[in-house]
Amino acid sequence: MDNILDKIIRGRRTVKPDRFTGAQIPDEAIWQMLNAAHWAPTHGHTEPWRFHVFKDASKEVLLQFLNTLDAKLNGENEVRAAKRKRNFLQSSHIIAIGARCGTNPKIPEIEDVLATAMAVQNIWLTAHNLGFGGYWSTGALAYHQEFASFLGLNQPKDQAMGLFYLGVPVPGIPDGHRISAIEEKVTWHS
Repeated sequence: MDNILDKIIRGRRTVKPDRFTGAQIPDEAIWQMLNAAHWAPTHGHTEPWRFHVFKDASKEVLLQFLNTLDAKLNGENEVRAAKRKRNFLQSSHIIAIGARCGTNPKIPEIEDVLATAMAVQNIWLTAHNLGFGGYWSTGALAYHQEFASFLGLNQPKDQAMGLFYLGVPVPGIPDGHRISAIEEKVTWHS
């Protein structure tokens, strides 16, 4: 199978901010990515994804918040703070990802989290198709309740789900590979 969608899926890469040129992505392209995210599958039309887009000066506000939270939780660490600052400087836009998980007992919380992850995959595939790079960063800070509150995710089941860094990739991003064939990961029942 060699169609356009297959090429986009197989061509998508994790491109970390240290492989970004620092050039800006047009806001219109970011909106294309967000509109693609909005069409992710969602059980019961919950549309749980919530995105906060940071660029220019607002990235500094986000950076200061994360550095303060990191110092509060883990103590001062100049190495982590410097790496975070480099990542912010190299990125064109940073999208904070959240899930507004509902209270309908027929729709488990995990389904809203998974729908949000599918929305992020749509962002990633669209970014790649437009020639941009992306990196989904997670970890203790990214999941912390104080970060969720910073994003206005204050309902009981709301969750922060990380940061998505976007940028213009440097030339020469390597081709992808898998360490084993799909057949090794599938049990087929007839």
